[in-house]
Amino acid sequence: MAGQGQVGESWWAAFPEVKASCRRLEASQVKELLEADEAAGPNAKRDFLLVDVRRTDWEGGTIKTSINFPAQTLYQTRPVIYRLCKQAGIKNIIFYCGSSNGRGPRSAGWMQDYLNEVGETDVEAVIMTGGIKGWVKAYGGALMDWYDDKAWVEQAK
Repeated sequence: MAGQGQVGESWWAAFPEVKASCRRLEASQVKELLEADEAAGPNAKRDFLLVDVRRTDWEGGTIKTSINFPAQTLYQTRPVIYRLCKQAGIKNIIFYCGSSNGRGPRSAGWMQDYLNEVGETDVEAVIMTGGIKGWVKAYGGALMDWYDDKAWVEQAK
């Protein structure tokens, strides 16, 4: 099954190496995008999508409006994600995980590889630096859904 490497291999070993490099956004820049989106109102058109690629370590909440595509299954869903983003007018698909050192950058890279393969120049895969841990460190539960302070206290131990 795709995504399942040999015993002892990392989960990503079953997928191709990332070729593309991706632009990075600081958490503060993502926060500005969310605040502007909220200020514009519920019917305003937005051109970015937040993608949380954590699978089972999502306790404590997620950044507001994020959708969850676990990194372990993202590679196979890239064409669908692309089609949905293209139809919705999304320009930036912003990926993050726990710390944006592994799954987030890898997922963004795979998405950017796909965008490059299909010749897409209007949609870009982007990495949010610091991941959700950096977000919580900087902003606590601000602009988060299902924020649970207890989960973050536990993770800090």
